[in-house]
Amino acid sequence: MFAERCRSCGLDLSRFNVGDGPAAFLTLIIGAVVVGLALWLDAAVRPPFWVHALIWIPFTALAVVGGLRVSKAWLLQAEYHNKAREAGGSDAASSSAGDDTQ
Repeated sequence: MFAERCRSCGLDLSRFNVGDGPAAFLTLIIGAVVVGLALWLDAAVRPPFWVHALIWIPFTALAVVGGLRVSKAWLLQAEYHNKAREAGGSDAASSSAGDDTQ
């Protein structure tokens, strides 16, 4: 969830809805990277299981939490730049009325 308004410029952030897309996408990407790195480490060094847990659990948690801030901010910026809006009400009615060209 974003703040209601930007502290610097006063932009109304409540009209933007980036949803959970960045979280799912980011988690899948980080999961693939972590699995690849863990397999590489295991093949190269063969550490005990507790070393894997000590390395990869905090790394994964920090990467997801830190990456969420960046990915949600990037998606909000993309919505603002492209003037994206939520479909609903008069927006949906006017766009579907123009599609009846058969």
